[in-house]
Amino acid sequence: MVGRNGADRRKVGYVMWAILAMGVIVPLAIAATSPLLAWRGPVYIAAGFAGIAGLAVLLAQPLLAAGSLAGIGLRASRKAHRYLGGALVVLVLAHVGGLWITSPPDVVDALLLRSPTSFSIWGVTAMWAVLAAALLAAFRSRLPLGPVAWKRVHSGVAAVIVVGTVIHALQIDGTMGTVSKVAMCALAVALTVRTIIKLRIWSG
Repeated sequence: MVGRNGADRRKVGYVMWAILAMGVIVPLAIAATSPLLAWRGPVYIAAGFAGIAGLAVLLAQPLLAAGSLAGIGLRASRKAHRYLGGALVVLVLAHVGGLWITSPPDVVDALLLRSPTSFSIWGVTAMWAVLAAALLAAFRSRLPLGPVAWKRVHSGVAAVIVVGTVIHALQIDGTMGTVSKVAMCALAVALTVRTIIKLRIWSG
């Protein structure tokens, strides 16, 4: 029975790899071939792809946190989760920095929460949540939080990141295809919810 359960988990792990690969490669390929790129400057394009890559990271993070990918042990998976968290911070800063270079007034309005476009507000909310998650991870040992409390706080911030990023992405008409973008966002939400349930973050 144990062997069969292990085989079933590996099968699920391979399915998760396939879902992750398709969820990342297809939207990036569609964005890379978008005709809208012809009217964009290199800095704006780089900022846009940093945002898409950041969304791709949100697909991998819950899978790594739960050790759901076949061929990666839980310890290595959690280590990769931490490294990708740092990469997400870099991607967010690249995304915001590139937009700052191309249009400083828009970024200032967004950061001051006075932008007339709601997608900017959601993007800034997700940005601050990413930075909060990074600080939580960096100072975990110094925080007066037990393991259970820390996991709940961390997962709560992660949920804000995912929700804010998804709403931000869905409201933008950019290089990502509509269907692939919706699918990518739906996957980010579904995988995050799956991991919270699997790890029983809020139970007990």
